Amino acid sequence: MDIGYDGTDFSGWARQPSRRTVCGVLEDTLSLVLREDVRLTVAGRTDAGVHATGQVAHTDLPERVLAEHPPATLVRRLARVLPADVRVFGVERVPGEFDARFSALCRHYEYRVTDAAFGAHPLRRLDTLAWPAALDETAMNQASALLLGEHDFVGFCRRRDGATTIRELQRLDWVRGADGVLVAHVSADAFCHSMVRSLVGALLAVGEGRKPVEWPASLLSATERTSTITVAPAHGLTLVRVDYPGVDELADRAAITRNVRTLSR
Repeated sequence: MDIGYDGTDFSGWARQPSRRTVCGVLEDTLSLVLREDVRLTVAGRTDAGVHATGQVAHTDLPERVLAEHPPATLVRRLARVLPADVRVFGVERVPGEFDARFSALCRHYEYRVTDAAFGAHPLRRLDTLAWPAALDETAMNQASALLLGEHDFVGFCRRRDGATTIRELQRLDWVRGADGVLVAHVSADAFCHSMVRSLVGALLAVGEGRKPVEWPASLLSATERTSTITVAPAHGLTLVRVDYPGVDELADRAAITRNVRTLSR
């Protein structure tokens, strides 16, 4: 399933007791429509307030359910019953080896921030951070380039039991659009908890002139999460795309991803 949502009124992706979450709404709605208990595996769990235009999830269903609910029909049925802040854009059958989480090659995020004197445009206020000072995108791009590659990003992450903080940051750059809004393009094979917003927070400090260009990269030598970074607010962040390999490579990719990594050096 290709999924999009406005994260404003959700307490993140993952199910939580007594809280409205994207997964909870989708699983409950799918279970109702399909008359089958549905549990979703997602490409990347997003935090409370984070949006998505290119989220991916999968579920395993009996053949009879698939026969009764063809993909095109299911998309239209879901559009009638889902709340307006979450949509299923498309549904397709995939090989049994596909895993929305472990088969993913790369996840792509964007973070929108404006330093305009008037703040965020009213129609984009829910997905754009209004920054109260001018930002130097040249300095931010210089600092971003020093973070690329495979590193232990523990200084930028919240640790989770049994999870590695080693990640390969494949893209991190800032582009100022014609409307003056700065958009960070952030891509990696995977992200640990709060990593993107911590990276953005560190780079905003550079853009404002409070920290030197070299400062964010110096945090790569940290052995635990640093308290010197102000994590950027959630609402500026959007998951825009997840990349997957070809059908013949799905199983191998999942096996590689499940292995806990260590740095080669």
